[in-house]
Amino acid sequence: MQVRQLKIEGAYEFTPKVFGDARGVFLSPYQEDVFTEAVGRPLYPVAQSSYSVSRRGVVRGIHFTEIPPGMGKYAYCSRGKAVDYIVDTRVGSPTFGRWDSVELDPRDRRSVLIPIGVGHLFVALEDDTTISYLLSTGYEPRREHAVHPLDPDLALPFPEGLELVLSDRDRAAPTLAEARELGILPDYAESLRLDARSGAVRG
Repeated sequence: MQVRQLKIEGAYEFTPKVFGDARGVFLSPYQEDVFTEAVGRPLYPVAQSSYSVSRRGVVRGIHFTEIPPGMGKYAYCSRGKAVDYIVDTRVGSPTFGRWDSVELDPRDRRSVLIPIGVGHLFVALEDDTTISYLLSTGYEPRREHAVHPLDPDLALPFPEGLELVLSDRDRAAPTLAEARELGILPDYAESLRLDARSGAVRG
């Protein structure tokens, strides 16, 4: 498995080795020994497994969970194709407001780790794009927040030729600057503490 540390602290891309023969393919999207060596701890205890199915052009995000408890995510694409954006929404982070991206598809079969306190968004490039998640906490709507995916200050470079489809919630979301003024963004130091503690539960 190949590992690439992303530009946002605590975020990583994992690309597994794929074994193929006449029957099909076999791969392991998560390998604890490789993950632990790269990140310094195992994956969070998994509290919930979820997946979404999206048509071409659908944008989901930028979403984050308030802290505590926060939510760490490990995501991969089992069908279709998506560009996944990781946005640093942690106030006080040296990379606050910056982002990185990973292309997810069943060809390269990459996975991405989104640490606690960090925002997450993807845009589907094909119909029936299926993204699966392992989550460190259960989903609680009242703790979930969003930043507008078309925030001009972030200027996320969505692929050309897409008719973007946003939920009413994401369309009404504040910009990153507005979210900071509202006091809803995660704190960097507290995010790191919760992230380390969540991983240490199994360490």
